[in-house]
Amino acid sequence: MNFAGVELDLNLPQVMGVVNVTPDSFSDGGSLYANDALSVAAAVDRAAIMVQEGASIIDVGGESTRPGADAVSVDEELSRVVPVIEALRSRFDVAVSIDTSTPQVITCAAQAGTGLINDVRALQSEGALQAAADTELPICLMHIQGEPKTMQQEPYYDDLFADIGSYFEQRIQACQAVGIDRDKLILDPGFGFGKTLQHNLQLLQSMQRLQNFNLPVLVGMSRKSMIGNVLNKPVDGRLYGGLAVAVLALERGAAIVRTHDVGATVDALKMTQAVLSS
Repeated sequence: MNFAGVELDLNLPQVMGVVNVTPDSFSDGGSLYANDALSVAAAVDRAAIMVQEGASIIDVGGESTRPGADAVSVDEELSRVVPVIEALRSRFDVAVSIDTSTPQVITCAAQAGTGLINDVRALQSEGALQAAADTELPICLMHIQGEPKTMQQEPYYDDLFADIGSYFEQRIQACQAVGIDRDKLILDPGFGFGKTLQHNLQLLQSMQRLQNFNLPVLVGMSRKSMIGNVLNKPVDGRLYGGLAVAVLALERGAAIVRTHDVGATVDALKMTQAVLSS
């Protein structure tokens, strides 16, 4: 798949490194901020380490999607992500992804050089579908039940996989209706987004069922509460659990693994891939 000039073979595992340019990220607590100001240099330095460790995609997000997170203004989100995207594209030969649901941010991020639109709302925000179509970029459609602020308030499914499958069918059709090629779509089952611990475990256990769509699958479980709840570990103690679920996801068909811990994840997936392809 071509990500704004960066070709990646999604038949091989690809690792997406996370660079949160938000002051309220659940995973790093706004560590790229000093005196309430975003440091673009710090974001680039973090990305440089991830690229050195083997990340082929850097995912930049300017609005937290943790449960209960407040929305930010369009101008604020743009001021956070655009300078970082421009800096990353000028320095590294890797794909840059924009984690956003906002049409204006989708447009400006594409102009700044991003190669993938990664939307937790699957382009359901007003204007997002057409904005994404206009960029002609690949798109990751994530499953979510509800909205980030309220999604963990008693999520319920009649049939977990049937409901997720129906959601993806609807969003794929919506994309095709505005001229987005199906072969530019990636699916993310949305671990932790409107799902209980048991939902997340069931989803991972049978994730290979998503292969019925014949589209690449992206997963993001790094440092999430599903790991913390099983292991009773804080955010900074979830590395080993994160590696375990990354390996299980690859075995079940994941093409892209989104992670905060790039080096360890790259090694785990390389070893797993060597076994799977032997």
